Amino acid sequence: MKIATFNVNSVKARLQNVLNWFEQANPDVACLQEIKCESKSFPSLEFESLGYYCAVSGQKTYNGVALLSKNKITDVRIGLPGDDSDDQARYIEGVISTKNGAVRVASIYAPNGNPADSQKFPYKLKWMDRLIAHTKTLLTHEEVLVLAGDYNVIPTTDDVWDATVWENDALFKIESRRKLRELLNLGLTDAFRACNAKAHQYTFWDYQAGAWQKDYGIRIDHLLLSPQAADRLKTCVIDKHMRAQDKPSDHVPIWCELQV
Repeated sequence: MKIATFNVNSVKARLQNVLNWFEQANPDVACLQEIKCESKSFPSLEFESLGYYCAVSGQKTYNGVALLSKNKITDVRIGLPGDDSDDQARYIEGVISTKNGAVRVASIYAPNGNPADSQKFPYKLKWMDRLIAHTKTLLTHEEVLVLAGDYNVIPTTDDVWDATVWENDALFKIESRRKLRELLNLGLTDAFRACNAKAHQYTFWDYQAGAWQKDYGIRIDHLLLSPQAADRLKTCVIDKHMRAQDKPSDHVPIWCELQV
């Protein structure tokens, strides 16, 4: 099973690019972030025409996540527990069953947290705490579980072109990295690092200052696997070429293949 995550930075603005990638990459499951549209406005018909079922948690103009699968999606959950007042569309999970077993997959768009001296940073950390708490519960089920998405956290200095430039950014502040490490320490595996130890492999390049041309990137899109999923991991690849497309997202897809 090929499971991908892709922050599309507006699914409508980049629909043809995204559809082209689906046709080329042919993922079995895809987690999208920053769809930037309400659920009713998501272009479901275009994805259904490619053979995908869609589960969507949208929001006008901002955020928004979706889960697409070639097999039916059941047991859909929208939003993280722990804060009923939080109306930001940042989390959706579901179960996908195949003839070889079931996989629980979540599409995650964690808060950015910038400016780090604003209330956005405490919100980011509290949101991560809720994700950690929910993941603890999910892991008790001992399922094949993939938590995929844009975590807005740079794990280590190996995952950023220049750590000194990013040291005060919410994506690289030690508090953010500690939250990601706490999540991993529950027993999750970073699929990309399990398959590729080479430093300076990125999933995001800013639109400004020629970041793409200079390879000034960061790795913030992650596929985190439960032990049962990690045991089935075959490969994990960043589709870097997508950043060179016309009118691209500032993120590129990353996918893993599980023996499921």
